[in-house]
Amino acid sequence: MSSRPSSPQPALARTLATEIRATFRKLKQRMREQGGDNDLTPSQASVLLRLEQQGPTTVSSLARAEGMRPQSMSAIVAPLQESGLLRGAPDPGDGRQTLMSLTPKCLKWLQQSRAARQDWLTTTIIQKLSVHEQEKLHAALDLLSRLVED
Repeated sequence: MSSRPSSPQPALARTLATEIRATFRKLKQRMREQGGDNDLTPSQASVLLRLEQQGPTTVSSLARAEGMRPQSMSAIVAPLQESGLLRGAPDPGDGRQTLMSLTPKCLKWLQQSRAARQDWLTTTIIQKLSVHEQEKLHAALDLLSRLVED
C-alpha cells in the first residue's frame, strides 16, 4: 500500500511546482548575496563544494565529475588558485599529477559565508514571521522534505 495519495488536481500541482521553483530561486539568490559568494561563478562554487565534500583530487577528476574537458576545468581552477582558495600539491601516489585542495583561507571563508547566510535567514524568519507562521513553515518543510526523499 502506497503512502502517496494520487493528486486529483494536476493543475494545482503544476502551479505549486512553478511557485516552489521561483521561491527557491529567489531564496538562493538572497542567500548568495548574504554569504558573499557573488564573486564566484557557479562552476567555481561547484568545484569548491566538491573538494570540500570529497577531498583533494586532480583537475582531470574534477573535470570528469563536472562533465567537462580538463582544459575547461583548468580555466575554472586557475582563478581559484590565484585568489588563494585552492592549492596544488604533487600526488604522493603519482608525482606527475597535481592534487587540488582547499586552502585554510578557503575553509575559513566557507565557514564565515555559511554563518552569514544562517544569521541572515534566522534574523529574517524572526523579523518577518510570527511564531505561528514559523510553525507553519516547519510543517511545510516537512512536506518539501518528502518531495526529495528517495
